[in-house]
Parts: sequence; C-alpha cells; structure tokens
Amino acid sequence: MPLRLIFMGTPDFSVPTLLELVAHGHEILAVYTRAPKPGGRRGLQMQPTPVEEAARKLGVPVLTPKTLKTPEALDEFSAFEADAAVVVAYGMILPQAILDAPKLGCYNLHASLLPRWRGAAPINRAIMAGDAESGVMVMKMDVGLDTGDVAMAERLAITDNMTAVDLHDRLSRLGADLMVRAMAALDRGGLQLKKQSEDGVTYAAKIDKAEARIDWNKPAHAVLRHIHGLSPFPGAWAELAGVSENARVKILRCELAKGSGAPGAVLDNQLTIACGAGAIRILELQREGKARMLAKDFLRGVKLEPPMRLA
Repeated sequence: MPLRLIFMGTPDFSVPTLLELVAHGHEILAVYTRAPKPGGRRGLQMQPTPVEEAARKLGVPVLTPKTLKTPEALDEFSAFEADAAVVVAYGMILPQAILDAPKLGCYNLHASLLPRWRGAAPINRAIMAGDAESGVMVMKMDVGLDTGDVAMAERLAITDNMTAVDLHDRLSRLGADLMVRAMAALDRGGLQLKKQSEDGVTYAAKIDKAEARIDWNKPAHAVLRHIHGLSPFPGAWAELAGVSENARVKILRCELAKGSGAPGAVLDNQLTIACGAGAIRILELQREGKARMLAKDFLRGVKLEPPMRLA
C-alpha cells in the first residue's frame, strides 16, 4: 500500500526525491517549502523554490509557513493525518510536536556519511577536507542537528575531478532512490534503525564567502579540493596581478600538474599555477561580470605567462 506523505524540501537537490516518491505511487498530501524570494534580472520578481515549482506541476498543495512553532502551524500539519513526512534540505527546524505528528515519524535525507558532516554544507565540506568518499543517509529525525537514528545509507567515492555541483547532482539522484527504498521498507514495517556513533562527529558549517580566497601557499591537492569544493558557488577566487589592473577571477575547475615555483606563480602559458608544493592547471574560470569559460578561451583574450602571478 502506498504511504500518505508530507514532503518538505526547498532546493534542486530535493526535487528528484519528490518525483521518485510520486512515481512509486506514494500519495503526497502536501509539500512544505520556503517562501518565494525576489529574483529575476532586476530582483523584482518573486521566485518560487525548485520544490514549489515541481509540486505545482504535480498538482500538490504547497505551504510556505514562516515558522512551524505555533499551535496553528501544528494544527495545519496534523490535519493531513500523514503516515510519515519526508524531509530533504528543507532549511527550517522541525520542533518536537511536528516530529511527533505523523504516525510513523519524519525521515530526513542527508548528504553525508553521518556522523561526519552534520549540518548545512556537507557536500562542500567533504570535498574541501579531501575526503575519499561521501554518500547519502536516511535517518529518523529527532530535535538534534542531524543526530537521528540512521536507517539506510549509500556511499560514493569522491574523485579529484569532482566539483561540488558534480557531487551534488550524483548524491541527489542516489538519495532519491535511497528514500524510495526506505519508504518501501517503512510501509512493510521492516525499516531498521541504528543509533549514530559518537565517534567521528564533524560539523559542516555554512560556507562563508570569506573562505573563498585561494591560499596558494597550501599544497596543490589542498588547493584543488578547495577550488572544487566551492564550485560553482560561491567560487574560489584569486586576483590577476599585473594584467592592466588587478582583476578578480573565480577558478571553477582545475587538475593537478607538474611544476614548482613561488606560490601563485604562473609557470607556463597553459595556466599552470605553482602552489606551496606542486602545481595545478586551471581548466575553467570566470572573470567578474563575465560568463564562465574554458581556460583556452580565456587565454585568447588575456596574456598570462611567466613571470606573472596570481595574488
């Protein structure tokens, strides 16, 4: 029998799970998401979240409460008489009364191998920390920050050519399949829960734009992971020293390269840049106010070669 579900999510990452739950026959009673925000070219149009757009196409009722902590919010939520709630990057804390409302509980899809990288930015932090793998987990929610008992997990290797958006997209699809399997097990009464370990707990703090400046004194591998962990947003950046005037450039994709020199030094005419140890070669980048471009296209308009450097 299909489950009667409330779905709670906001960004692109959440959409595949919503679509897969519908495709597998579960009844989505309502979708909770964040309220529309100003957007568009002039910031004058109210932009619905990706989840709201998907829900509207499915004909599912959409709710955008500012808080879930009022009696009115609880009454509205409880009135759906859902079997369970599925939460994927909703972006709002669920109080205990909301967690207790569905008959079978609330289940969260989290993009890390808990207890590593609890919190807001697990995908970015895993890449930036040089982790060899990431994954997705389904947990039964409690009032803590990603501390609930874990039901199911899938692992995924992180390679050095993966950016945050690459890993985001793969985990989003992997997570959708995992949540569908979890809800099938919940429906059968066979979903088994296991407490998280107290060892290896780390927190994935929200990315601060102040972190985005590249430190060329770090080893090449650390620089590469820093760049890829922040690509495409907010984008790791450096300044082009000596190109008419210093210009900030975001580096979006790179690879390890041979060579050595003073940190930040341009080593050749192929955008190979020296790090504290080793070097990277820039593959894709973006100047301020410009579209992202491949390195070969960038070099057609900007002469960047020794002894120039990135500040």
